[in-house]
Amino acid sequence: MDEVELLIIGAGSGNSIPTPQLSALSIAIVDDAPWFGGTCLNVGCIPTKMFVHVADVARSARDAERLGLRNVHIDVDWPAIRDRVFGRIDAIAMSGEEYRRSGEPNVSLVRESVRFTAPREVETDSGRRIRAERVVIAAGSRPRAHPAVPPSPRVLTSDEIMHIDALPARLAIVGGGVVAVEFAAMFEGLGVEVVQIARSTLLRDLDPELQGRFMAAAAASWEVRSETNVVASTETADGVRLELSDGSAVSAELVLVAIGREPNTDRLGTEDVGFDHHPDGRLVVDRYQRVLSGGEATAGVFALGDIDAAHQLKHVANHEARVVQANLLAGPDAPEVKLVANDLAPVPSAVFSAPQVAWFGETLATAEQCGFDAFEVLHEYAWTAWGWALEDRDSCCKLVVEALTGRLLGAHIIGPDAPVLLQPLVLAASNGMSVRGLARSQYWPHPAASEIVENALLKAEDYLLGAVT
Repeated sequence: MDEVELLIIGAGSGNSIPTPQLSALSIAIVDDAPWFGGTCLNVGCIPTKMFVHVADVARSARDAERLGLRNVHIDVDWPAIRDRVFGRIDAIAMSGEEYRRSGEPNVSLVRESVRFTAPREVETDSGRRIRAERVVIAAGSRPRAHPAVPPSPRVLTSDEIMHIDALPARLAIVGGGVVAVEFAAMFEGLGVEVVQIARSTLLRDLDPELQGRFMAAAAASWEVRSETNVVASTETADGVRLELSDGSAVSAELVLVAIGREPNTDRLGTEDVGFDHHPDGRLVVDRYQRVLSGGEATAGVFALGDIDAAHQLKHVANHEARVVQANLLAGPDAPEVKLVANDLAPVPSAVFSAPQVAWFGETLATAEQCGFDAFEVLHEYAWTAWGWALEDRDSCCKLVVEALTGRLLGAHIIGPDAPVLLQPLVLAASNGMSVRGLARSQYWPHPAASEIVENALLKAEDYLLGAVT
């Protein structure tokens, strides 16, 4: 039995916890992924956005004629694009792993799978047993499998498809969520014929106005088969044939299955040691990120990231890691009054597809369901000078505001730079600021894209003052 003071399972956001502040502790980091540093760095947010940027540049070139540019031609060199991305990422992952192997005398690295044998004990595949005074479970999630589309060399997950040797002529994407629509836009932008199959609709949890606009834009760029599901798949001589529940079929050279992600709790045996779980398999934690067992906090056991969070987002995992680190520093016997609570809100989400979408909080419908007296305002990109420059006719910013206080309950943006434009609204909502006076309390550079947000705020203030009904 190896004894350590702190065991961290997972080297994504969990890898940020060992710092000089914890140098007095003996720490073991356990990670069994084929790459070091977590999903976001290696097969998630970072590489996908690097690919998305290239696709956006290619798409802009193809669309340049409407702005008066003629005969713009793009040659897509997929190996060069791919190798630029992973030439940077793989080097970072390898150097991070090497540092954890030998960079700090109090930190050891275990590159094996483990399962819990007790709340603070694990056993590795090779039979090594590790007991810790405190444990942080940060083992993340993995792509969910589709029962009718088994994996094969032609049926890939989001972990695999960015490493392919050549672009397919035609790609089928199964799924309608964030990962699916980002890959659809990425491959379509690089010239691949894309067909997307969604069980319901694309980005179904969006504000209905934005969801409709996104569906229209997607259907204009690639083939969308919505309200249907794959019921069977067959390998063919040149690809895969997918049989759909509506009686139709889709054939493609490659298939990407992107129907969501599932937490890795089952691979750790967390149920066997009595930890509480949500119905979808996530660990249940309290506001201090302590794992619950029978509804009570398990002494010395914390969790963070996809394995517990309702929002599978890197910025959420990073914040939870900061909360856990602070509570580790408070000491193993610290009373709750000395612990840091995870009460940061609201949580912003962003989709880097074509178009981009970003949002937080309530829609008007959900606000009213929660009992708020609320209203919404909408401002089109096309009503601003920057919208004229873009020749944009489809993008907008929508705010949901509490009528009594003027507090922002939600914000929803679809269009270029939506994630960036959302941030001042996140700031206002996080600090409980009213929309009253918010636009006029600062300068907004003209004619920048930020004027879209400025004008939406002015419209909300006018509504509060009774000038708009």
